[in-house]
Amino acid sequence: MAQLRTLADRQSPEREMIPRVLLWAMFALAMITLAIVSLSVVTNRPHVGVPPAATAVQERWLVLEGKSAQAVVVRDADGTLLMDLPHGGFITVIQSAMARARLVAQIPGNPPMRVVRYDNGRLVAEDPATGWSAELYAFGGDNKAAFERLLDQTK
Repeated sequence: MAQLRTLADRQSPEREMIPRVLLWAMFALAMITLAIVSLSVVTNRPHVGVPPAATAVQERWLVLEGKSAQAVVVRDADGTLLMDLPHGGFITVIQSAMARARLVAQIPGNPPMRVVRYDNGRLVAEDPATGWSAELYAFGGDNKAAFERLLDQTK
């Protein structure tokens, strides 16, 4: 009989999954974050991590067409075929991200996107239809080079 435990003697499995201390720590982290952000807004602290303003020195309008999970076709804004890549790599990643932004924004069709090189070295993919953009230089030299080739390619 000593081996039989009553239901009240057993601990609930839900109590064992997340310790109370961890819950309080997560709550404290959320409140501290809220306090820091509120202080930043109230004191008008300048934004950090924002790319500096620069002048565009080169741009090209492109249409990226995803064909599968890896394949992508790159066309000039006038429809001229520039590249047909069965394994588009980073170009496919950017095309997928842009397509997702367009799906969320309910943009019909596939309007051209803009690749811009700025005088301070930034390289940016911009989608005027949704306001989405990606700082391409932040993804490493090889990935940046993929779009630089598109930007430098002559018609």
